[in-house]
Amino acid sequence: MRTYLAAAFFLLAVLPAGVVPASPAQEDDARMAAGHAHDTPVATPAATTPPTQPVVAEAVEYATVDGKPVTGWLARPKDARPGLPGLIVIHEWWGLNDNVRDEAERLAAEGYVALAVDLYQGRSASDVKSAMPLSQGLTANPAPGEENLRQAYAYLLKSTGAERIGSIGWCLGGRWSLRAALVLPKDLDAAVIYYGSVNVPEADLAPLTMPVIGFFGTKDPVIPLPTVAAFEANMRKLGKDVEVHVYEGAQHAFANPSGTSYEPVAAEDSWRRTLAFLGKHLKGN
Repeated sequence: MRTYLAAAFFLLAVLPAGVVPASPAQEDDARMAAGHAHDTPVATPAATTPPTQPVVAEAVEYATVDGKPVTGWLARPKDARPGLPGLIVIHEWWGLNDNVRDEAERLAAEGYVALAVDLYQGRSASDVKSAMPLSQGLTANPAPGEENLRQAYAYLLKSTGAERIGSIGWCLGGRWSLRAALVLPKDLDAAVIYYGSVNVPEADLAPLTMPVIGFFGTKDPVIPLPTVAAFEANMRKLGKDVEVHVYEGAQHAFANPSGTSYEPVAAEDSWRRTLAFLGKHLKGN
């Protein structure tokens, strides 16, 4: 309870005068800020682990949102054949930084064409005070982010020949990995959520057709476990293909490419499960 009260006070402190937080998404932002209060976007083993095979990567313009081009980071195996499965890789609340680019390359080495998208459209942060308004802006006006994801999907489909496409994200990116599924309910082939908010009404989950996997920690002050349990229950009630894994003692951001909360046991197990999940649903392994 103390954590949630601290989050509420933090949000009230950074919101403009007269603005009252009114939505679950705004509350998520507040908890995220509190959860990252002493964090910095340093590289973790999730980003610095060498790729298992040679990859090539480059900056690409994959979308135009609000009349402005959006640049992401596209990585693929060096000797990639046409039609490899694609991944929309979604950054944490820090934004698209070098650590997330490295993580896209790590995924590419596993046999995917990985597009690390930029939901902040060229901006990123290295401290909580800078990250908070970027996250809040996306929450307050999600339409550009949703269009960003639609065009990322279209780019992978048309420009790389990807026959099956999934999404993966951490923290804010985990929330937006689920949003990618909600935006592309009949198109996306798999969704991976690392400790992103899943506080979504049952009716919004009904159109989903892809399998979903989520990873959470029992010591995460950002994502309340009752919301995770409700999400899983609603998905099962609707007959959806869902896996939820909760790691005892794991904090928020336990597997982030950027951050100081990396926990190797939970991170390595969730990575193994992620690769198995993606291999099954995107490669047909």
